[in-house]
Amino acid sequence: MTVYLIAEVKVTDDAWIPDYAARVHEIAARHNGRYLSRSGNIEELEGEPTDVTLIALIQFPSREDALAFANDPEYAPFGAARKAGSVSHFRLIDDTDLAGSIPYLGKPG
Repeated sequence: MTVYLIAEVKVTDDAWIPDYAARVHEIAARHNGRYLSRSGNIEELEGEPTDVTLIALIQFPSREDALAFANDPEYAPFGAARKAGSVSHFRLIDDTDLAGSIPYLGKPG
Protein backbone atom coordinates (compact mmCIF):
# COMPACT_ATOMS: atom_id res chain seq x y z
CA MET A 1 0.00 0.00 0.00
CA THR A 2 1.40 3.39 -0.99
CA VAL A 3 2.31 5.70 1.87
CA TYR A 4 3.37 9.33 2.01
CA LEU A 5 5.88 10.80 4.40
CA ILE A 6 4.96 14.40 5.16
CA ALA A 7 7.80 16.40 6.69
CA GLU A 8 6.92 19.79 8.16
CA VAL A 9 10.03 21.73 9.12
CA LYS A 10 10.63 25.07 10.82
CA VAL A 11 14.30 25.86 10.29
CA THR A 12 16.00 27.39 13.33
CA ASP A 13 19.61 27.07 12.09
CA ASP A 14 20.16 26.52 8.36
CA ALA A 15 23.70 25.07 8.61
CA TRP A 16 22.38 21.51 8.04
CA ILE A 17 20.40 22.29 4.89
CA PRO A 18 23.05 22.11 2.10
CA ASP A 19 24.25 18.59 2.98
CA TYR A 20 20.74 17.37 3.74
CA ALA A 21 19.32 18.75 0.50
CA ALA A 22 22.17 17.29 -1.56
CA ARG A 23 22.16 13.77 -0.10
CA VAL A 24 18.92 12.72 1.55
CA HIS A 25 16.90 12.29 -1.65
CA GLU A 26 19.43 9.62 -2.72
CA ILE A 27 18.94 7.74 0.55
CA ALA A 28 15.16 7.93 0.17
CA ALA A 29 15.47 6.64 -3.42
CA ARG A 30 17.39 3.58 -2.21
CA HIS A 31 14.29 2.76 -0.16
CA ASN A 32 12.01 3.30 -3.16
CA GLY A 33 11.11 6.81 -2.02
CA ARG A 34 10.24 9.50 -4.52
CA TYR A 35 10.03 13.16 -3.59
CA LEU A 36 6.79 14.67 -4.85
CA SER A 37 7.63 18.08 -3.38
CA ARG A 38 10.20 19.80 -1.17
CA SER A 39 9.01 23.36 -1.08
CA GLY A 40 9.01 26.53 0.95
CA ASN A 41 6.17 27.97 -1.14
CA ILE A 42 3.45 27.37 1.43
CA GLU A 43 0.15 29.15 0.98
CA GLU A 44 -2.52 28.91 3.65
CA LEU A 45 -5.98 28.45 2.14
CA GLU A 46 -7.82 27.98 5.43
CA GLY A 47 -7.06 28.29 9.11
CA GLU A 48 -4.23 29.97 10.95
CA PRO A 49 -0.85 29.99 9.20
CA THR A 50 1.54 27.42 10.61
CA ASP A 51 5.05 28.37 11.59
CA VAL A 52 6.70 26.11 8.99
CA THR A 53 9.62 26.96 6.69
CA LEU A 54 9.19 24.02 4.31
CA ILE A 55 7.14 20.93 3.66
CA ALA A 56 8.38 17.81 1.92
CA LEU A 57 6.17 15.07 0.54
CA ILE A 58 7.83 11.72 -0.21
CA GLN A 59 5.97 8.76 -1.71
CA PHE A 60 6.94 5.20 -0.77
CA PRO A 61 5.40 1.97 -2.08
CA SER A 62 4.98 0.65 1.47
CA ARG A 63 5.14 1.57 5.13
CA GLU A 64 8.12 -0.76 5.47
CA ASP A 65 10.04 1.19 2.82
CA ALA A 66 9.29 4.50 4.57
CA LEU A 67 10.40 3.12 7.94
CA ALA A 68 13.54 1.63 6.37
CA PHE A 69 14.41 5.12 5.07
CA ALA A 70 13.70 6.82 8.41
CA ASN A 71 15.76 4.21 10.28
CA ASP A 72 18.62 3.92 7.75
CA PRO A 73 21.97 4.31 9.57
CA GLU A 74 23.22 6.45 6.66
CA TYR A 75 20.27 8.82 7.18
CA ALA A 76 20.88 9.06 10.96
CA PRO A 77 23.46 11.89 10.89
CA PHE A 78 21.32 13.91 8.48
CA GLY A 79 18.25 13.38 10.66
CA ALA A 80 20.21 14.38 13.75
CA ALA A 81 21.44 17.56 12.02
CA ARG A 82 17.88 18.39 10.92
CA LYS A 83 16.56 17.88 14.44
CA ALA A 84 19.32 20.07 15.90
CA GLY A 85 18.61 22.87 13.44
CA SER A 86 14.84 22.78 13.22
CA VAL A 87 11.54 21.94 14.78
CA SER A 88 10.30 19.07 12.64
CA HIS A 89 7.33 16.78 12.35
CA PHE A 90 7.38 13.63 10.21
CA ARG A 91 3.98 12.10 9.53
CA LEU A 92 3.12 8.97 7.58
CA ILE A 93 -0.23 8.54 5.85
CA ASP A 94 -1.46 5.82 3.54
CA ASP A 95 -3.52 6.04 0.38
CA THR A 96 -6.86 5.08 1.90
CA ASP A 97 -10.11 7.02 2.18
CA LEU A 98 -11.39 7.00 5.76
CA ALA A 99 -14.96 7.57 4.56
CA GLY A 100 -14.62 4.82 1.95
CA SER A 101 -16.49 6.76 -0.75
CA ILE A 102 -13.67 7.63 -3.17
CA PRO A 103 -13.46 4.65 -5.51
CA TYR A 104 -9.82 5.07 -6.57
CA LEU A 105 -8.54 5.12 -2.97
CA GLY A 106 -8.25 2.05 -0.80
CA LYS A 107 -10.58 1.39 2.07
CA PRO A 108 -9.10 1.54 5.58
CA GLY A 109 -8.10 -1.83 6.99
